Formats: sequence, structure tokens, C-alpha cells
Amino acid sequence: MIKRFQVGPRMSQAVVSGGHVHIAGQVADNRKGSLEEQTREVLAKIDALLAEAGSDRSRLVAVTVLLPHIIDFDAMNAVYDAWIDPANPPARACYEARLADPDLRVEMTAIAAL
Repeated sequence: MIKRFQVGPRMSQAVVSGGHVHIAGQVADNRKGSLEEQTREVLAKIDALLAEAGSDRSRLVAVTVLLPHIIDFDAMNAVYDAWIDPANPPARACYEARLADPDLRVEMTAIAAL
């Protein structure tokens, strides 16, 4: 069974399938915010989607982080490290990549167990 959350014309923000919830790329609504502000907003969106699907950050199995400027790696990690469940850290990758809007400072996807 597949269940979709916050379905739009192009994509769903989260999809449950095979005992996992797959979170689409999340970006900040406040595109003028600092990297730290945008990171906090993205992580809050991930928390909300996980909760809506019946999971939480302690059940994360993978996170992918996209940064348009890899020099922001340490600043993003300062926020991420305070958010992540230290007893249950997911597998993670971080890439430098151009994002859809030049004001975006970070984008993240995630997969969690239900």
C-alpha cells in the first residue's frame, strides 16, 4: 500500500511505501533567511512530515543535504547536530549543488522507518 501526504500537481511532500516514509526535498519558505534560519525551517518541515506520516526523527534511516555553497557545511551542521537524535543518527550524504532558487541556502530529503 502507498499513502501520499500533501499531494500537489508535481509531487507529494511525503510518500509511505514498504514500511518507510520518503520525504521530498524540503526548502525554507523564508528564502531571505540566514543559512541557520533556513536549516531550522527545513528540519521543522521534516519533523512535521514525519509526524503526519506516523514517524519521527529517531526513526530516520537516511538524510541527504544539498548546499549551493559547501563552505556552509560547518554552519549547517551546527544546527543539524543540535536537531538530530544522537542515539539514532541516520546515514547521511551532503553535496554541493545548485538549487532551484539562488536565495535557497539548503535543501534536504529524508527517509524514515514507520
